[in-house]
Amino acid sequence: MGKYRKSTVRSAALLFTSALLLGGCGAEVASESSGDVPERFPVTLTNCEREHTYETPPERVVTNDIAITEIMFALGLEDRMAGYFLSDGQRRGAASSPWKKQFEQVTHLSEEMGMEQIRKADADMVFAGWNYGFGESERLTPKRLRSEGIESYVLSESCRVDGTDKRGIMPPLEALYTDIRNLGELFGVPERAEKLVSEYKSTIERAGPDSAEEERPTVFLYDSGQSEPFTSGNGGAADQIINKAGGRNVFADLDDSWVSVSWETVLRADPDVILINDYGSKSVRDKTDFLRGHPALSQLEAVRRERFIDLPYAALVEGPRNPSAVRELAEFLESVPTSNG
Repeated sequence: MGKYRKSTVRSAALLFTSALLLGGCGAEVASESSGDVPERFPVTLTNCEREHTYETPPERVVTNDIAITEIMFALGLEDRMAGYFLSDGQRRGAASSPWKKQFEQVTHLSEEMGMEQIRKADADMVFAGWNYGFGESERLTPKRLRSEGIESYVLSESCRVDGTDKRGIMPPLEALYTDIRNLGELFGVPERAEKLVSEYKSTIERAGPDSAEEERPTVFLYDSGQSEPFTSGNGGAADQIINKAGGRNVFADLDDSWVSVSWETVLRADPDVILINDYGSKSVRDKTDFLRGHPALSQLEAVRRERFIDLPYAALVEGPRNPSAVRELAEFLESVPTSNG
């Protein structure tokens, strides 16, 4: 238990420090005048494998979800924002974010994204994702926004496989780089975008171990759920974070980003490490207590050996905290023997 607590404190410190270095110095972006359209427009971007042309620079952007909002902050684009939507379960993450100051400066519109609040904010673009605010059941889609004269940009990690509801069309970290570059081009800060991508890649490369695939410890990402767990397949940022850190996601064969699985499959996998997604109404302590107290799950290798590490939600979905998450998890995994070892 002592190792777990030390890792938790070290995790927060490293994530905070690295994120400040990688994304905290972009606030000097000049605002473009709404009266004149810059010569570089129209701008055409490829988003979710479709080309879309923006005729004018967005000046009142609304975002949904903490990590999506942090992408804007990392690029220094808070002055282009009309507000953000953030659930109550993510407010704690914003309070401890490296961009806490920006979260306090930009308007928190509501817990759940909706058309009424988007209209009230006089938004000219919405940056969200499928199941990160966009969804047919909520009747809130890029198509509907276009019908009201509002542009959109879809988080690349959430792009859906053509003809399905499954998400994930590219490696998750490549999705992050794609969005950083696309938004850099759209908002006229391509140099800042390239600098971020270069720093992110360098951080990840330095963290990556040289161990062979079969020598890597297996990792189960525990997001939430007691009757059945919610975890990450190969389309989610968490899967590639685990891989780049030197681990093997036990659900890497699932072609989706975030999915529900069964405890029976977790028991069969018997992971070496359990990575806990720290967010929502259930605390990290609640989740570890549940695992320790469950008759079957308490016999998992990771539970018996107290091999728990937690990272914040914003570090495990696509966003600027991903590189720091790779580094922190890699340091934790260095001392973990594999089930083959």
